[in-house]
Amino acid sequence: MLKKQIAEFIGTFALVLIGCGAAVIGGLGTGATAIDVLGISFAFGLAIVAMAYGIGPVSGCHVNPAVSFGVYMAGRMSLSEMINYAIAQVLGALAGAAVLYIIMSGKAAGWNGGLGQNGWGAGYLGNYNMLSAFVFEAVATFLFLVCILGVTQKSSPLHIRGLAGLAIGLTLVAIHIVGINVTGVSVNPARSLGPAIIGAGSNPGALAQVWLFIVAPLVGAAVAGLLFRNGTLEAYDA
Repeated sequence: MLKKQIAEFIGTFALVLIGCGAAVIGGLGTGATAIDVLGISFAFGLAIVAMAYGIGPVSGCHVNPAVSFGVYMAGRMSLSEMINYAIAQVLGALAGAAVLYIIMSGKAAGWNGGLGQNGWGAGYLGNYNMLSAFVFEAVATFLFLVCILGVTQKSSPLHIRGLAGLAIGLTLVAIHIVGINVTGVSVNPARSLGPAIIGAGSNPGALAQVWLFIVAPLVGAAVAGLLFRNGTLEAYDA
């Protein structure tokens, strides 16, 4: 379990540093250094692809408490395993956000203390309300888990050919392309907690809203997990 926890820590660290780093550093760029929604989306997705092949053989590369919860609800891991994974994931997200904070602290001007925190409401990106944010996060996490639990079945052609990580990463890219303007996209309680806690001094509002990015992804993950557990989406020969 310790090896798995270390792998999950590293994977979540990488996801937060690279994904949120793209949003913060790229978002402050100009000209050739600027990136848009598509660039940020690919940063998150490609981070997952890289970690899927880097730590996947050790821990399965959940790097997301909602994924671990969905896997648990599908009957593919124990409660104690899920808890151990979640602890490592949250710690990895905190470390990733802390490193990003240190890097950004060295910028001479133009940084307002943001670390890619998730949120909703007036003044946040597209100004979507709480209901829109909750629905997006729950549905997006549900679809993300349907992909993850589907392609990691033993009989899945992508699992057999070692392409599951690519499918999962590209799904995360698609989710970000759709949802960045709504919530900044979480579908991952650890990814939201890390930046919200480390950046609380400059953006306390993100910490006050972080509950939604814990509850909504867990709801979506639970529904997907149950559909696999009861056999609705589980392959007969999985």
